Amino acid sequence: MRHIIRSAFAVCGAALVMSSSIGVVRAESAAVAGKMNLKPAEMAGMGMGSVDMRATETAAIAPIVVGKPVRIEVRPETIRFTTPMQYMNVVVSGFYADGKVQDLTRAAVVTSADEKVARVHDGIVVPAGDGQTTISVTVAGVETKIPCLAMDQTKPEQVSFLYGVQAALTKQGCNQGACHGSPSGKGGFRLSLRAYDPVLDMETLVREAYNRRIDSIDPAASLLLRKPLMEVAHGGGRRIKKNDFSYDLLRDWIAQGAKLDAEATAKCVKIEVYPKNREFLRPAHVQQLLVLGHFSDGTVRDITKLADYLSSDEAVATVDSDGFVLSRERGETTVLVRYLDMMETTALTFLSDVPGFKWNKPAESNFVDKLVFEKLHRLQIAPSELCADDEFVRRVHLDVLGRLPTIAETQTFLSDPAQDKRAKLVDSLLASDEFPAFWAMKWADLLRVRKTKVSEPGVHKFHRWIEQAVRDNMPYDQFAKQLVTASGSTLVNPAANFYRTSADVNDCTETASQLFLGVRIQCAKCHNHPFERWTQDNYYGIAAFFQRVQRKKTSDADDLIIWSARSGEITQPRTGKTMKPWAPLKGDLDLPGEGDRREAFAAWLVDPNNPFFAKVEVNRIWGHLLGRGIIEPVDDFRESNPAAHPALLEALAKDFIAHGYDRKHVMRTILNSRVYQLSSRRNEFNKDDVKYFSHSRTRMLTAEQLLDAICQVTGVPEKYAGLPAGTRAVELPSPDVDNYFLKVFGQPARETACACERAGESNLSQALQMINGPLVHGKIKDAKNRARTLAAAGKQPADVIKELYLAAFSRAPSDPEMKAALDHIAKSGDAERGMEDVCWAILNTNEFLFQH
Repeated sequence: MRHIIRSAFAVCGAALVMSSSIGVVRAESAAVAGKMNLKPAEMAGMGMGSVDMRATETAAIAPIVVGKPVRIEVRPETIRFTTPMQYMNVVVSGFYADGKVQDLTRAAVVTSADEKVARVHDGIVVPAGDGQTTISVTVAGVETKIPCLAMDQTKPEQVSFLYGVQAALTKQGCNQGACHGSPSGKGGFRLSLRAYDPVLDMETLVREAYNRRIDSIDPAASLLLRKPLMEVAHGGGRRIKKNDFSYDLLRDWIAQGAKLDAEATAKCVKIEVYPKNREFLRPAHVQQLLVLGHFSDGTVRDITKLADYLSSDEAVATVDSDGFVLSRERGETTVLVRYLDMMETTALTFLSDVPGFKWNKPAESNFVDKLVFEKLHRLQIAPSELCADDEFVRRVHLDVLGRLPTIAETQTFLSDPAQDKRAKLVDSLLASDEFPAFWAMKWADLLRVRKTKVSEPGVHKFHRWIEQAVRDNMPYDQFAKQLVTASGSTLVNPAANFYRTSADVNDCTETASQLFLGVRIQCAKCHNHPFERWTQDNYYGIAAFFQRVQRKKTSDADDLIIWSARSGEITQPRTGKTMKPWAPLKGDLDLPGEGDRREAFAAWLVDPNNPFFAKVEVNRIWGHLLGRGIIEPVDDFRESNPAAHPALLEALAKDFIAHGYDRKHVMRTILNSRVYQLSSRRNEFNKDDVKYFSHSRTRMLTAEQLLDAICQVTGVPEKYAGLPAGTRAVELPSPDVDNYFLKVFGQPARETACACERAGESNLSQALQMINGPLVHGKIKDAKNRARTLAAAGKQPADVIKELYLAAFSRAPSDPEMKAALDHIAKSGDAERGMEDVCWAILNTNEFLFQH
């Protein structure tokens, strides 16, 4: 019998395979060439010819289908060279009568009217001498001219250590965390991570190792060049070639004496990326990026060759080291462009006509549906149909209360003929007495409520405070403010436990940033954040808000007094600078000398103009209800991790603020949307969608949900030491209970404020627990379980099986399922043992183990 229902766990050797009835999104393994090739008939049918492209490191790119653009746009619009080492890429865009646009850079012919002033090499303009000239750009018979000025070309130019050498080392990965940028360096050679400390790097490069790394007499003999060329053994492998721009830059700097930048050297104040955002329709499938650095002396320089590039979704598009973007399939990606500690992004959307696609015009319940369906329509992804009533009642109970619906609740809902019964059920569940406990558990995870952090009485008081806040539907801004500004006894004012679990200024800084700003700022503690705009100064500027928080023990070992001192400053460890309190988008704040700085932080935090606060919470709620955040992970907001639907996130946040930070309102809006109620069954057009919410996302029940579900189906509650009988797993105030099953299935230890601490991956231990673990075995064998109780009351096997199905799946068994179960019981020779097998099989199905 244990094989008659689809098993969620299959053990093969030492490997566990957890399969979903919905299917796994298959990975595309076809070569890029196969994806990019356009059939000749496609070009011929459009009346277009192909143009050979310039050489590129990216292989097998389809020819550009130029067609007949009505105009072309060239960037930059003017070129101005002020030093002999400058260069300028020319990026060309074609605009068509039907509104489409595509990159024509590799199809354009670029020439200089006077090669004594400027020359063109592979579409890149370089200065040749002082003077003025015109650069002509021609493609498909359309021509545009841009003025070019070159000056001071005979004046020697010193290679900038920071903006040249440091940028080149960063570009080649030499100062990354996995290489010489690690705290201990590599092979006795240490650089600051991503060039955040130029003075240290200058000392390391020029002075250390008896000056062996630099040879100003014979620059090419320098270890700084020979190692990455692999002329000398190098653990990092080959990083540069002799014809690379970075090689020339490093060699020239060494030849000039390997000098640090003069104090008067112009500083880069911002970078600019072209195009900023763009949408393509196949056959358009490539984009050359142009990156310009704006310097304090007013000059604008091309830094495309020195910038780093990162695609947020390489399944959609890749980007090479020269900023050339190549589409692999339809979808959206954001390219993060970094130059030292500056960064910008550009959002690129690649569309293509899908054969047979027809928009099915699904009904819309609210703005959530409107925004999601608009994007799906544009991407030609057809949403799934609505889920069935039995699927909805199970799904919404698990998402709102953390448990399965009872048989009575299921039957009442399924028999209700009202058209608005789903909306009524949502209202009923949000008003349920069980709602606060489940959602309090989620915040208790994030606030690290456990005995080792806040003491045993503190756990219960803090947990009850959180639960009461949920029960009262405390506005989220007040909830956050009470936590951040809490003072006094942790037993009298449980919110003050925020500063007991966050035991020092660094912990306070990192916890507050992650919980309320969605920023994992830990990386900026020791150095500028390698992937975001956050700097080390920013870290200690936020820390200045919490520097004065004090903790005082009392005669009661379980208590702690939290208070704010009247003085106390924090120092940036690298610079020795005393830091003022700093808030994103506000900058340094001048606050009264003796005031509680946390009040100022809280005021900024809950200000409706704060671009982070509301978005983080609505994204967290969305992620729980839909199984994936609009930004995923839900507490990792950064430019290199863009939102799957920025407009949706913005709309939800504005609606949240407009309704007084009412979290139940957000939940009600999402739960009543058609998007939430879509089926998990995919169709031909959304089978590969993993992030646009075209279907319900299947995911395994959490540890607490699963244990409670097993108890509910079998009718045998779990007992927890020191807690009242009937306590559900989702009601546990702390993970300190000794329950191995919960630990195996990912119950977080509450050691960090990161949502990632709750494990969602399947493993072999989980399979063994479900297949023959003591918890499942004990409940199936229990004399008072559901099946035995029903049998003792005279129920026929068919009736028992039906109740088990209703309890586990919120539906009756199909005829084949009923027949298979009854046949197994009949053949087993022992009706009681046969029913145990049926119960075991039900608990081990995908349908039971997964939320769908």
